[in-house]
Amino acid sequence: MKYEIKGTPLPVVEIALDSGESIKCQGGAMSWMSGNMQMETSGGGLGKIFTKAITGEALFHNIYTARGGEGYIAFAASLPGQILAVPVTPGNDIICQKSSYLASTPGVEISVSFQKKLGAGFFGGEGFIMQRIRGDGLVFLEIDGMAETKQLAAGERLIVDTGILALMDATCSIDIETVGSVKNAIFGGEGLFNTVITGPGNVTLQTMPASRLASSIVSPAMKSR
Repeated sequence: MKYEIKGTPLPVVEIALDSGESIKCQGGAMSWMSGNMQMETSGGGLGKIFTKAITGEALFHNIYTARGGEGYIAFAASLPGQILAVPVTPGNDIICQKSSYLASTPGVEISVSFQKKLGAGFFGGEGFIMQRIRGDGLVFLEIDGMAETKQLAAGERLIVDTGILALMDATCSIDIETVGSVKNAIFGGEGLFNTVITGPGNVTLQTMPASRLASSIVSPAMKSR
């Protein structure tokens, strides 16, 4: 399998498959493909359908296989940003925001990751439920805006605004902390809480989460009325 990620600010990944090779994705994710790509739809059982429902995925996924020779298929991002190709290896799970999954090789699995701390779930901007990616293969993820990766040592803390966290190694943990004094909270413009990520592990941040993008579009429209 070979792939090329191209285009900005609305990127697309085009994947070239050898005969018999497969790629899986959410239903409706395909943008274009060669004529010899064969599609098979699967729900993965009642338990997996429930998992997909609460993580924001489509209830069914499609498996595309090149038949009778080499083929290609493309998946486009749904928002301005980047598409990342992230290797997944056994025992090195990745935690990512809901709806970031775009496509993956068949050996990659997606499940639910619940936030262990109530405060992080309520106020951290990531919600109680995130996606856990495990297995062996390659996953393509959507990032809102530009992606920036930080490597955290054991015990090292990274403070980010809510919604900025895109994905992290499962060895990292999430918590929240207040922005400081009441004056900071009222006049600082940063809200009441920040998200705190503690290492060890890699953390990937996004510069323009979907909620912030929507707010930046709606605000000028409201002012113009």
